[in-house]
Amino acid sequence: MNVVELPLAIFVVDDEPPARNRLKDLLTDCAGQLPLILVGEAGNGVEALDKLSEVHADVVLMDIRMPQMDGIELAQHLNKLHKPPVIIFTTAYDSYAVKAFEQRAIDYLLKPIRLGRLFESLTRARSAVPIRSEVLQELTPEPRKNLSIHERGRIVLVPIEQVLFLRAELKYITVRTIENEFLIEESLIALEKEFAARFVRIHRNCLVAKDEIEGFEKVAETDTSEAHWAVRLKGLTELLPISRRQQSIVKEFS
Repeated sequence: MNVVELPLAIFVVDDEPPARNRLKDLLTDCAGQLPLILVGEAGNGVEALDKLSEVHADVVLMDIRMPQMDGIELAQHLNKLHKPPVIIFTTAYDSYAVKAFEQRAIDYLLKPIRLGRLFESLTRARSAVPIRSEVLQELTPEPRKNLSIHERGRIVLVPIEQVLFLRAELKYITVRTIENEFLIEESLIALEKEFAARFVRIHRNCLVAKDEIEGFEKVAETDTSEAHWAVRLKGLTELLPISRRQQSIVKEFS
């Protein structure tokens, strides 16, 4: 029995309409030899993430340099989807950046994009696997502007500037803002490294936003006569304990 191959579902992301139109024309040309369907397009990363929470794409062709959210960060957030798409970057980057892609076996198309090269990439995409988030993070020295949470089939963005603290609990990290708590599955050590400019460690399981520190208090232990330092953050009534090893931050931020 012959197996019918489903069309490759493709989504296009580029902030320049002429570039999106060029890609759509090339996809039409590819469709003669490769079963594919265009399932959507977006002009920036935030719009793309919203649309791709609603529609499934096997492959996302995305520009790297875009306003609001660049392609590298968008790809990291898309990895939170139940079935992450295969990413093919479209770029006008210099040879150094292209070399970084090649070393990590990341597929890319140099602008102006050629039909033959696009066809090759799409043909390989059927058997490709999504790029790991750690690999994507290695491509850029810039931290993400948002954390992403998978909720009810959608990706919710939490701007990092709104995060008050990050606390490890079992295999999850609690992300606390003034209004909400979210859970993510990431490494606290990796988050500390990525967002070193914003957060400081107060305990082996907790990072707090430096700019949100309101003050410090001595808190008595319930079962001993000893007291420990705790930090108070702006807008929160909860006091967060500071471990003995991290008590130097009391002087540093007082």
